[in-house]
Amino acid sequence: MAAQVETRMTAAEFFELPESKQPIELLEGELIMSPTPVPNHQRVVFHTAKVIERLAPNGEVFIAPLDVYLDEDNVPQPDVMWVAEGSRCIVGEKRLEGPPDLVVEVFSPGTVRKDKRQKFQLYQKYGVPEYWMMDPLERYIEVHRLENGRYVPQGVYEPGETFESAALGGKLVEVKALFGG
Repeated sequence: MAAQVETRMTAAEFFELPESKQPIELLEGELIMSPTPVPNHQRVVFHTAKVIERLAPNGEVFIAPLDVYLDEDNVPQPDVMWVAEGSRCIVGEKRLEGPPDLVVEVFSPGTVRKDKRQKFQLYQKYGVPEYWMMDPLERYIEVHRLENGRYVPQGVYEPGETFESAALGGKLVEVKALFGG
C-alpha cells in the first residue's frame, strides 16, 4: 500500500486544488493524500450511511469524498457524516462548514493512527457530538460522545450487539447492520 503524501498549505489553497478521486484532506495545515479505499471499506461506509439515514430521517447523511471546513488548517473528509436538522454544521454548495452532528471514520490500513489520534482530537476540539471509529477487518465499532468538551468512551461493540446513539436521538443501532450483515 502506498504511503500518505504530505504538503503544507492553507484551506484557501486547498480549495483551489483541482478535483480528485484520491482521498485528500487538510489536517493541521498538512495536505494528506491517502490511498484509495478498498471494497470492504466502501461496503462498510455504504451500509453505515444507510443505517444512519434510516434511523435519523430529520437530517442528511453524506459520504466521502466531501470536505468539512473546520478552520484554515483543517478540512477533513470523514467517511460518513450526519447533519441534523437545525445543526451548527452548514451544508454549503461545495462543502460542509462546521462540525457535523455525527462523524464516522472507517479504518484503512494506513489511517488507523490518524483516525484514533489526530482526527479524534480534531473532532473533539470542534465539538462533533458523537464520533464512531469502525474496523472493517476486526468488525467492531468504538463510540465516543462529547461531554463537557471532551470525548467520553461509550463503548466498543461487535456484530450481535446494539448501542444507543445520543446524536441520533437515542435510537438503537444494530452493529451487524453497519457491517452489512
